[in-house]
Amino acid sequence: MTALTRESGRGELDLAMEACRAAMADAAVEPGEIDAVLSYHLNDSVPAIQVARALRIEPIGWHNDIAGGGTQAASILGDAAMLIAAGVARTVLIYRALNGRSGKRMNTVQAGPQESFTIPYGVAGPIPLFALAAQRYLHDTGLSEEHLHAVVAQSRDNAAANPRALRRDPLPLADYLARPYVCTPLRTADCCQETDGACALVVRDVRLAPQEPRIHTVVRGGGEGCSTMDRSHDVTRIFSGHIAGRLWGFSGLSPRDVDAAFLYDAYSWLVPRQLADFGLVDRADLGGFLLGRGHGPTGEVPVNPHGGLLSEGYVHGLNNVAEAVRALRLGHGLDHGVALVTGFGGSYGSAALLVTS
Repeated sequence: MTALTRESGRGELDLAMEACRAAMADAAVEPGEIDAVLSYHLNDSVPAIQVARALRIEPIGWHNDIAGGGTQAASILGDAAMLIAAGVARTVLIYRALNGRSGKRMNTVQAGPQESFTIPYGVAGPIPLFALAAQRYLHDTGLSEEHLHAVVAQSRDNAAANPRALRRDPLPLADYLARPYVCTPLRTADCCQETDGACALVVRDVRLAPQEPRIHTVVRGGGEGCSTMDRSHDVTRIFSGHIAGRLWGFSGLSPRDVDAAFLYDAYSWLVPRQLADFGLVDRADLGGFLLGRGHGPTGEVPVNPHGGLLSEGYVHGLNNVAEAVRALRLGHGLDHGVALVTGFGGSYGSAALLVTS
């Protein structure tokens, strides 16, 4: 990874090059060994072919720029694994680079055909959309602002020891309640950061790196839900409500096997929703689990021990995947050697299980 900042002063190519070179050095891989280059973006980054040329990856093999943001954070691992399984590549370079704070920002109104129907009602950009779903979710579950605070405060506590994190200060309840609303019930602290930076990964044929963590299972999909509210029977049903069953069915693993969850925490309420959907916590137990900090580093289900998107920074979820790899390498407190990583953009998204070799 590069440093995460609010104003990098650099172009996306420069950021991508730094992260890719660091990942290649970590994997002891030379440019000529890279068979494929993958990235995902929302017209806010640098194309894969340009990065490949700058890295002197010649000749260039399979390369792809995948349209999407957080939905791709886990499923791009599946794309890399399928290339390797098909014999198309043996070493795949993945990156995400963006100036998400000083350049093109996610939380701006994109006035397309769909938005012309929603903007008059105040749904302009992602925060009002997710806030509307959050309001209903809190009503349905009986959770409150105190439970949202528990998510954010634990994220800050987790980030305290992470030098990459942009938000490391403790967040007492009184300070949380004093933060202004962006769109009720979401305060500024409930929303992930907008960040400049880049992250990169190298995925190799297991025969080339048998000691490294492995991609065990990846699923992608979705259905009606909070990204298509006009068609949804349940505006709170995010991607995990659609794909969790497939993840466990395809993997042969169960929620009990997960040592740590690296969840796409774009907004605080999405953490308990995913915990319940993936079967990591019973829905009826969510309140006590959160207030008891069951999602802390020594809790029943540690969540984002580095601080996640709420506190470390926002590289469209790829930084969470990188942290999962670090955790599996170190193995501290990972009894089963299994990490869950997720990514989404509403009612559709992806999830992956990474395991130790």
